[in-house]
Amino acid sequence: MDTTTGPLAGRTDPAARRAGRREWTALAVLMLPLLLVSMDVSVLYFAIPFISEDLAPSSTQQLWILDMYGFVLAGLLITMGALGDRIGRRRLVLAGAGVFGLASVAAAYADSPQLLIAVRALLGVGGAALMPSTLALIRNLFHDEKQRATAVTAWTGVMTAGISFGPVVSGALLERFWWGSVFLINLPAMLLLLILAPLLLPEVKQPSSGRFDWPSAVLSLAGLLPVIQGVKELARDGVELPPVLMITAGSGLLYVFIRRQSRLAHPLVDLELLRRRSYGGAVLANLFAIAATIGMAVFLTQYLQSVLGKSPFEAALWSLVPATGAFVGAPAGAVLARRFDRGTVMASGFGVSACGFGALAWVRTDSPLWFTLAACAVYTSGLVAAMALANELALGAAPPERAGSAAAVLESGQELGGALGMAVLGSVGAAVYRHGMADAPAAARETLGGAVASVHGDALDAAFTAFTRGLDYAALGAALLMAGAAALALTLLRARRGGGSAPSGR
Repeated sequence: MDTTTGPLAGRTDPAARRAGRREWTALAVLMLPLLLVSMDVSVLYFAIPFISEDLAPSSTQQLWILDMYGFVLAGLLITMGALGDRIGRRRLVLAGAGVFGLASVAAAYADSPQLLIAVRALLGVGGAALMPSTLALIRNLFHDEKQRATAVTAWTGVMTAGISFGPVVSGALLERFWWGSVFLINLPAMLLLLILAPLLLPEVKQPSSGRFDWPSAVLSLAGLLPVIQGVKELARDGVELPPVLMITAGSGLLYVFIRRQSRLAHPLVDLELLRRRSYGGAVLANLFAIAATIGMAVFLTQYLQSVLGKSPFEAALWSLVPATGAFVGAPAGAVLARRFDRGTVMASGFGVSACGFGALAWVRTDSPLWFTLAACAVYTSGLVAAMALANELALGAAPPERAGSAAAVLESGQELGGALGMAVLGSVGAAVYRHGMADAPAAARETLGGAVASVHGDALDAAFTAFTRGLDYAALGAALLMAGAAALALTLLRARRGGGSAPSGR
């Protein structure tokens, strides 16, 4: 049984637990740090040239500066979600905000690549403490299903928007300030959270959950990190022995982790919950959705910058246009789910997204920009609508006392999905590009960036054509992923005949 203390304690009658002004204000307070945590995934895209000029990192150090934050964030989500269930989610949010704020200051004034890599890791620790707790607290703030669906829709929209806003915000700041400013914008939000969280957020924990199992925490971290890093290296360098070994070793450790969870009285991950159709199906559908989104993002960014010749800042601004689809799709999905079966609405959302990706398969080097952006807006609207419902369904399936762990597993699946999307769709696009550039010089044959730097005239036009063809095939792959997610929703997430609106059985 969970215990709740603080401003919202004492409200135990489920019939009377509709959220009021205090709860909605608390949600708004939680959204701002969530926006910044998700922005930090992409906020360095424009800052890297300035960091390289100032700190002179090696190519390997530059990759670690970019990847370390997401790397640590993904590896610690399960640990932090389970820890919040035990020590209190408000306490973990406050600790995460403190760590994130201090690490932001340290990152802004880092004077060496090694220090910047270290504080980026610390930012990942703070982010991992914040993300599952913000989603889990929604489970405790909103007990009415309709209100919780609205809150989770807002959470999903903010998280998605943050990744898109990161490059735009960093581009705007770097036009006036030095590269450290992209970190200092985190401070006001974290200070506001530290001040208002004790006043607005309940303290929720599960005191009867037993001792925290640190060996399981180490196993989850040691298993997830090599799998995610190995998949990223496969996407970047192709099939080579080191990443294959990393994935194999990580998978073995994750198998040991799962076996250990099945034997513990108080596991970090509730395997029984994962077996429920409503939760396990939602996690899997979300993994497919993120794989398609992240896998295509790399192609679209390069298409805007290299093929269409947009500056990085212009490309970032244009990329905000498809994000408007999220602000249409998510509320529409929530409204439809009140009248129709949620699994069917989710499948329809994934179907709309598949149509958007399918339209991208018709993009050519001379296609009008509006066509590309419209196709992106279509897939975004359907995908975010379905993801918001999947998040709400998964969170509602979890017992309130296990909401932190449930949110962490859901978000870990999304991180893994992003890595798999880059690997699978990236490999498809790269293979098509190399086939189209079979007679080109080696540098141009490997990547579009190499072609831009080494060839001109007709040879460069051929590279643009080959890359766009690769984008087309990657878009078809993303459409197939969305079709698979729609099939999952219809198979696992529709209510059983004679049952409620959300499946909860196995």
